[in-house]
Amino acid sequence: MEIETGLLEKISGENHEFKELYDEHTKLKHRVEELNEMKFLSPEQEVEKKTIQKQKLKAKDRLGEILNQYQSNLH
Repeated sequence: MEIETGLLEKISGENHEFKELYDEHTKLKHRVEELNEMKFLSPEQEVEKKTIQKQKLKAKDRLGEILNQYQSNLH
């Protein structure tokens, strides 16, 4: 998820939930990237990857909701 740095800092400073979700999303993204770099995934790692992808998508959806609310309040 790409958000302008200034806007990211502003929302993160004002909305604790947003900051936590953004940090979680970033951590999950890095873990998926690590798993994608592996040549072979065990069945457990495949399950972990699918679970992380679902968590990441859920966090991204909520981040989008918060961002939309924030931008609506600006107008």
